[in-house]
Amino acid sequence: MELSTQKILAHNDGPVGRIILNNPERRNAISLDMWQGISEAFDQFSENPKIRCVVMSGAGDKAFASGADISQFKERRSNADAAEEYARISMAGRQKMLHCEKPFIAQIRGFCMGGGLGIALAADIRIASEDSQFGVPAARLSIAYDRLNLGNLVALVGPSKAKEILLTAKRYSGLEAEKMGLINSCVPISDLETTVADITDRISENAPLSMKASKLTINELMKDDSAFDGALVDGLTRDCFDSKDYQEGQEAFLNKRKPVFTGG
Repeated sequence: MELSTQKILAHNDGPVGRIILNNPERRNAISLDMWQGISEAFDQFSENPKIRCVVMSGAGDKAFASGADISQFKERRSNADAAEEYARISMAGRQKMLHCEKPFIAQIRGFCMGGGLGIALAADIRIASEDSQFGVPAARLSIAYDRLNLGNLVALVGPSKAKEILLTAKRYSGLEAEKMGLINSCVPISDLETTVADITDRISENAPLSMKASKLTINELMKDDSAFDGALVDGLTRDCFDSKDYQEGQEAFLNKRKPVFTGG
C-alpha cells in the first residue's frame, strides 16, 4: 500500500488490514508525517470492503509507540499557538482511528507511552505482551494530556486511576495494565501474535453489519444522554435486519453450517 511516508507501513493480510508504526530507531515515536500516514492507511482500509478489521503494531520488539516525537517539539510545539497547530494535524489522524467503523485492535509489545498510549486508547481491543510498559509522562514534560485522550483513559480505568496515572507519571507493567482495565489481555511474548490472530479470525467470520452496529452503538452509549444519536442506532439496527447477511445467518443456523457473510 502506497503511503506518503515510509514510517508507516500498511498492507492487506487477507481480511485483516495491518498498520505498522515504523520508526524503531526512536522507539516508534510518532511524528507529524506518521500521523498523516496513519490517516491515509485508515482511509484505505475503511473503504475496502474485503477488510474486516485493522491491527496496529510497532516495528521491532522495543516499543508499540513511545509517544510523540519530542525532537519535533522545538520546531512544531514551541509555544501554545504552535502546539495548537500540531494538535490539529495529529487530531486528524486520531479522528480517523476513532471513526473507523471496523474493529480496530492494538497489538502492543514494549513501550506504550504518552501519545503512543493515546493511539492504543483509540483501539477497540488492546492485547499486550508481558514485557509491555504503559504510562503518561506528561507531568515530567509540563504538558497537558488532551481532552480526547483523557476521555478515553477515564472511560477505561475510571477517574481515580486516571488521576494516579497522570499525577505520578508512573510506568505500569502489562499485568498491572490488565488488572486496571487499561488493556484487554496481557499474554506471554510468544503468545502475542497467536492471541491477536485468534481474535482477527473470529472477527473475520462474523457479520460486518452486526459488528459495526455493536461498535458504534457502544460508542454512543459512552456519550452523555443529550449527545446520544438514537437515529444512528436505529438505522444500524434496521440495516442488520434488512440485510442479506441476516437471512444467511438464519439459514446457516437452521442447516447447521457455518455462515458466509458478505457485509450486505
